[in-house]
Amino acid sequence: MKNVLLCAVALLVSVQAIVAQTATYAILPKPTQLEAGKGSYTLPTTPAISVQSANPEVRRIAQVLADQLAKATGFSPLITTGNASKGISFVDAKGKQLGAEGYTLVVSPKQIIIAAEQPQGFFYGVQSLMQLMPAAIFSPTKVSGVAWTVPACTITDQPRYGYRGSMLDVGRYFYPVAFIKKYIDLLALHKMNTFHWHLTEDQGWRIEIKKYPKLTEVSSIRKKTMAGHYRDHAYDDKPYGGFYTQDEVRDVVKYAQERYITVIPEIEMPGHSVAVLAAYPELGSNPDKILDVSYNWGVHDDVLFPREETFTFLENVLTEVMGLFPSQYIHIGGDECPKTQWKQSRFCQALMKEKGLKDEHELQSYFIQRIDKFVTSKGRRIIGWDEILEGGLSPNATVMSWRGISGGIAAARQNHDVVMSPTTYCYLDYYQADPKTQPVTIGGLLPLEKVYSFNPSVSDSLTADQSKHILGVQGNVWSEYLPTTHSVEYMAYPRLIALAETGWTPQASRNIDDFKQRLEIHKKRLDYLKVNYFGAPINNTFQYVWPKETAKK
Repeated sequence: MKNVLLCAVALLVSVQAIVAQTATYAILPKPTQLEAGKGSYTLPTTPAISVQSANPEVRRIAQVLADQLAKATGFSPLITTGNASKGISFVDAKGKQLGAEGYTLVVSPKQIIIAAEQPQGFFYGVQSLMQLMPAAIFSPTKVSGVAWTVPACTITDQPRYGYRGSMLDVGRYFYPVAFIKKYIDLLALHKMNTFHWHLTEDQGWRIEIKKYPKLTEVSSIRKKTMAGHYRDHAYDDKPYGGFYTQDEVRDVVKYAQERYITVIPEIEMPGHSVAVLAAYPELGSNPDKILDVSYNWGVHDDVLFPREETFTFLENVLTEVMGLFPSQYIHIGGDECPKTQWKQSRFCQALMKEKGLKDEHELQSYFIQRIDKFVTSKGRRIIGWDEILEGGLSPNATVMSWRGISGGIAAARQNHDVVMSPTTYCYLDYYQADPKTQPVTIGGLLPLEKVYSFNPSVSDSLTADQSKHILGVQGNVWSEYLPTTHSVEYMAYPRLIALAETGWTPQASRNIDDFKQRLEIHKKRLDYLKVNYFGAPINNTFQYVWPKETAKK
């Protein structure tokens, strides 16, 4: 009996130690390796930050750290090039094979050393260092009465996947540049490296194209917006619009680059293009057909037609888009394109016969392959939703698998790159709790635990070489029911943090209970950053359900 009690006590002590360590080292996403140390480093009132790298980007990153230290602590950091034996040092890693995004972080009572091979690694090392500090380090203003200490530890860290992203739909609802930058900041904090900007939709075109001014004069504004859920068929009868100027786009891209985030633009085609057809009907089924920018959510039969005029239009649009976005990938959508009008069109049927295409799916493949050839000629690559597999995949295309993971597996078997983004784990516009307790949204149920359980690896279905084509994971925030920036944050966080850990942390090191414990500490940081996450103390009530008396059917 005595031995049983001793074992129980030992187990309890062990569990308590693990819980205490989790709270002390509450880093999200969880590092690849973390070894706890003894004691802690205390920040002096004039922290010395030494940059021992010839890369000017490393000094800029050190300045980012210094600026935040100055804001939150009131201290006066001093950046030098000498050896800061008692301060914070940025040093080039040698022979550690950390990769472009990897880093080491060593904290002792005497000093802190961040080592990396590339600037991205230093940047992520800073994110981890700040998460080791008291949550108040994220305050935009000085916080008094805080013990500015960092627990001793040794971290060796690098990502599981090279692609870790989030898509934000601004076609249904338009969000200001300031919020787009905040969204990017939050991605960077959680070591995500891709912002997929969904810029065009049936309900609104959101990017300035100088060659086609009607895209912003006409296509960016709808007459009214659905009020409540789609099934209510009620509207607010208020014009709604907005778009980003090319200067604003350049500003956002530069802002993201400074945080090591690639911005991938999405220009939808051939479906989800009613807003385009409202301005340029000649690109659709009938040049005399008068269309409004859609004010209904969902899928629409009016789509772009594979005429030469359409390809000229799209090539001109994409030329301007590629001039604004230096990303390797250009997203061309390709999803949810009804074939009804193509089936009824003499032109489309004649084109199919001329090109030897057996059905409308192959006609869409022809459409996508034309765009693929053009984008490839400009030194870029297309990425599209998994419908681009239908009728035959374009030679250089990358697939974003959203209708489950089967599309991703099929693409990888054809030796095409894949980003996993299935609705069952990655669609953050789904309910995250009992719908009776939540603002109205599209439907579905995707709680935090389900998001965290996602494992993008499909190695059981692929060979070793095919598995290498799984680039990573992406969380999607569709905006039909997200009219405010607060509502976007409410739906995205903390679920997007769970996906960040999915993309960064080795599968064997992931544990939902451990994640939740670290998340509770992390929420204090989000509070300082004024993030309206699910359960946040800011404001979880939104005007989602419009009063029936003000909504007209």
